[in-house]
Amino acid sequence: MLLFLNVIYVLIAIAMIALILMQRGAGAQAGSGFGGGASATVFGARGSSNFLSKSTKWLAVAFFAISLFMAWQASRTAPAQLGKPDLGLMGQVKEQPAPAPAVTPAAVPQAPASGVPQAPSAAPAAAPAGGAPAATVPTAPAAQPPAATQPAAPAKQPANGG
Repeated sequence: MLLFLNVIYVLIAIAMIALILMQRGAGAQAGSGFGGGASATVFGARGSSNFLSKSTKWLAVAFFAISLFMAWQASRTAPAQLGKPDLGLMGQVKEQPAPAPAVTPAAVPQAPASGVPQAPSAAPAAAPAGGAPAATVPTAPAAQPPAATQPAAPAKQPANGG
């Protein structure tokens, strides 16, 4: 039943679009009503209710009647889930409990008190296995104040601007 009504509904909508596009606007003949032609009314001598406008009116009545009937039918047959929203396909997904966090607060490393990280003071003493020669690891340089550097003077340009 609803499939049949949906087909009729779409056909009526297409017919209404075609009939509305075929009609002339009310302003198309407005010039003839102000002294330029054969009629004394704004809509012309035939009046505003010709075949196109009458058929558009009845198609619109049928369109709204079918709309109201389908809305009433859908609300009547809808499942009664007042407190639960319709999730569609997501409603079929089963909820899984969230796993408990494995990290304990004691295992979280703490940030150093100063804002600057410190370099290790001694190189690692463990020798690599396999007889390969040990690589020397350079230590971090001692903290020295940065040397004041003078910016280089800009090169002089010729007076002619080039």
